[in-house]
Amino acid sequence: MNLSFALALSAITGAAAFAPISNTARTTVIRMSDEAADMPVEPELPAMSMSLPFMARPDALTGSMAGDAGFDPLGFAKTDADLLNYREAEVKHARLAMLAAAGWPLSELFDKKIAVALNMVPLVDATDRAPSVLNGGLGKVSPVYWIGILGVAAAIEFIGTTKSKSGDANYFPGNFGFDPLGLYPKEEDGQMRMQLAEIKNGRLAMIAIFGFAIQEFVLKQGVIDGTPIFFYPLSQALKMMTNSGYIH
Repeated sequence: MNLSFALALSAITGAAAFAPISNTARTTVIRMSDEAADMPVEPELPAMSMSLPFMARPDALTGSMAGDAGFDPLGFAKTDADLLNYREAEVKHARLAMLAAAGWPLSELFDKKIAVALNMVPLVDATDRAPSVLNGGLGKVSPVYWIGILGVAAAIEFIGTTKSKSGDANYFPGNFGFDPLGLYPKEEDGQMRMQLAEIKNGRLAMIAIFGFAIQEFVLKQGVIDGTPIFFYPLSQALKMMTNSGYIH
């Protein structure tokens, strides 16, 4: 009898193994599959730098910031905190360079005219070169100007430091909340595009300012005279280029 009971129990157990899955179990499996499909998939970060494909990508440069192409050949940004500090400095220098890239040639165009109108001594020299470390002439600038510049720089630095340490989740390097015309997009994609445009133009402006300084030091003439096609009427620019030997 014990043998018969054992055989019967074995048959029942074996049959249960091939029984169909219950509706509850099937629903649970489907629900888990849907939840897995809805979970965002983190993109795999490249092992090599985008800007320098022959070098490994620095760990801190994950591409999360606008303009981040993995360029850090000297390894300055070792941590996320380092990266934020360097980006803060880069944005400030980029904005200053964009102002300077426009102000430098404009000063060479209008400084003498404004000085004559106000009965003042022009700051640009006889060859239309703006005052700079390489050109000289910084001693002619009023101390009041330098005091004002230092005051404005200190105020901006104070605002930036305060905001960066405020714990605001929406803060990113350079975000001072200054948007009087409401041009900053509301959607995330638009914000990233504007940040990218700013940092690219700022980097280009920093290169341009360096080029202005070297060009004027080497050629001993102002930027506006070295490239008159950008700053004078076409007929006058062609005449200047002819006299300088660029056009024969």
